[in-house]
Amino acid sequence: MTAPRLEHSHHLRFVGDWGQANFHRICSWLCEEFCKRSGPRSRVAIWSIRAGGIEAIDLVEEGEADLCIVTPAMLMPAALDGRLIFQGRAAPHLRALAVLPQNDRMVLALRPDLGIRSFEELRQKKPALRIATSRNDGTNFIGYVARLFMQAHGIDDATFASWGGTYVEDSNPRESLQRMQDGEVDGVLQEAIMTPWWSDIVEAGKVVPLPSEEAVLQQLQKDYGFGRNDLPAGYWPSLQTSLPALDFSDFLILVRDDMPEDIAHLLTWCLVETRAAIERQYRHLPPQRSPLSYPLVPSAMARTSIALHPGARRYYEAAGHL
Repeated sequence: MTAPRLEHSHHLRFVGDWGQANFHRICSWLCEEFCKRSGPRSRVAIWSIRAGGIEAIDLVEEGEADLCIVTPAMLMPAALDGRLIFQGRAAPHLRALAVLPQNDRMVLALRPDLGIRSFEELRQKKPALRIATSRNDGTNFIGYVARLFMQAHGIDDATFASWGGTYVEDSNPRESLQRMQDGEVDGVLQEAIMTPWWSDIVEAGKVVPLPSEEAVLQQLQKDYGFGRNDLPAGYWPSLQTSLPALDFSDFLILVRDDMPEDIAHLLTWCLVETRAAIERQYRHLPPQRSPLSYPLVPSAMARTSIALHPGARRYYEAAGHL
């Protein structure tokens, strides 16, 4: 497909992650490919987030930024009409350019010496645990979903506190998993399941992952649209059987509905037609261990959890991906 070009120069603002993770890498790839194909003075700034991620959506909705990347994709339809974590900050102008695959789960894992191998045993024993997780401060998608996950298993904040339990909170999953590695906490409730941080603590026998309960996964699907994504047997050497788990997958690329159509079209063209450039940055990892799943499949990239921007839809239709 012939590469589109923009004759005029454009200055865009992308919102990535905290600065050293996958969203910034994706933004860097996209800004280079965009600027190659737009006017000679085109520039793209990449901004970092300061809190848990919701501010990226606020910045795009308010027109201060032009594009952001968010995860999990399953949560983002609630932003359009201000549901769930987005109460009071509805973002009806959001539109998608693409979804990038990331096969992730949220899992609770506890110290093995506690002798707890299920949520039922956890509810029966009522231990005073310190669990590392992300902040539930109204900005952090991980912390928000983590609390819904625990509440659905019959352990809301009040119940957990009545046992003497506490959440040790950070923004970044890496920080939570490092706390578990360092022995500062009794358990960890996190996503980023494919990372070495998870492998290190599981394979060293520092934690035992708990299977999510079937009824809970069904209820989360019914009430919130959160899917199920089991970890297969052998994902870690110690995992002898499939582990039922909550889905926490996929990176969604968002813009406003009033982004000029030619800009949205070119950005989408770059995301799909130059995807080999970002895939190369992850191919040193096995696909099941990569924070960006590969290969990227254009028809799957078009299946976003919120409506496509018209410029993105025009590209996918012309390319035969829709």
